Amino acid sequence: MKNMIPARNQKGFTLIELVMVIVILGILAAFALPRFADFGTEAKVATLNGAAGSVKSAAAIAHARWVADGSTASASVNLDGATGITMSAAGYPTSDAAGIGTAAQLSDEFTITDGTDVSTDAATISLDASSGTCEFDYDPTTGNTTLNSSNNC
Repeated sequence: MKNMIPARNQKGFTLIELVMVIVILGILAAFALPRFADFGTEAKVATLNGAAGSVKSAAAIAHARWVADGSTASASVNLDGATGITMSAAGYPTSDAAGIGTAAQLSDEFTITDGTDVSTDAATISLDASSGTCEFDYDPTTGNTTLNSSNNC
């Protein structure tokens, strides 16, 4: 009467247990995959935001140096690691590679499209590795940036 249920000498899992674990993992993966699949777009937007912040900071630093040097309209500014930055009459780097391109020292993954008049017209700075609109504008009269990115950035 001691052992009404005979002891089973079982090692491992049954086939039903293994199939149930695989089914549960498949269901979890189906719900989790869409949440992680869109990190490429988020990374590009974060890169664009970082570059816009870098450009805005570089413009502010160059403007501060321009003011400290005496605010002459035709003078170029030298910063640590960036020399010969061309400045607009408003005291911010011009909207070309010799101005904001030199001041911000962006990587090669960005392209600067100059304004018609680099002293007054905005430059468009775009991220090369994007399929959609992934760019921002830099204004050489104020040093401000404006994001122009789309959802497909």
